[in-house]
Amino acid sequence: MTKSEFRYAHHPEDVKYYTTEELREHFLIPTVFEEDTISLVYTMYDRYIVGGAMPVSKPLVLETIDELKAEYFLERRELGIVNVGGKGKVTVDGTVYELDKKEALYVGKGNKEVIFEAVDGEQPYFYINSAPAHHAYPTKKVGKEDAEVIELGDQKTANRRTLNKLIVNSIVPTCQLQMGLTELHEGNVWNTMPSHTHTRRMEAYFYFDLAKGQTVSHFMGQPDETRHIFMQGHQAVISPEWSIHSGCGTSNYSFIWGMAGENLDYGDMDAVPTDELK
Repeated sequence: MTKSEFRYAHHPEDVKYYTTEELREHFLIPTVFEEDTISLVYTMYDRYIVGGAMPVSKPLVLETIDELKAEYFLERRELGIVNVGGKGKVTVDGTVYELDKKEALYVGKGNKEVIFEAVDGEQPYFYINSAPAHHAYPTKKVGKEDAEVIELGDQKTANRRTLNKLIVNSIVPTCQLQMGLTELHEGNVWNTMPSHTHTRRMEAYFYFDLAKGQTVSHFMGQPDETRHIFMQGHQAVISPEWSIHSGCGTSNYSFIWGMAGENLDYGDMDAVPTDELK
């Protein structure tokens, strides 16, 4: 079963007056995975789709949704998948790709059938991002050995982390979709510090590998008008192009960043000095 939810974009002047409940309603995706379901959120921020597939007792077929008005899901779209659970497989138009935890798959425009399955009794969790596409690029698996790895931060500032670029144009050609995975080292809790915005691209964060009973406070909003959302593991949050996107946990964790928009320049950011945040 494939189900979807629709969300509008928001003006930053309006968001200033949102209550905690309203902020969570519009930006938080509290349930990414449901048993034997593909759950999707279609947002008007760059028409990005965020969701998850959790095959338990049967394979799951990615069906088109009403918002697309398309014969099949990838008729005009590209798709990024990162497995954050046990071993699983994704079949794309008859070709099988096995994904271990923290491995990714890019699926190009024009592929008509995408099927998610568990393997060897394990429980995969397939995290999904999708963006509109203008060109059909080849489907490609990005294993752990294929990732572009960057070490960032410092233990002194509690933000030492390993960034794994997975679906980026230096590894696999895409139209606009980019995805990567960042792992906070033990004893480190801050991500994406110093903060930044990039009005050329929107972004979505998905948090996981968070110990039970712990939480991540995700910071968003304009640099001089910030807000926060407390999040649990296996939850996602939408980040508008005008918003910062940083987080601080009560323990270390991992998160997946995905984005789409005007360009594929990963370094295109408007940095915000930490001591100027409000």
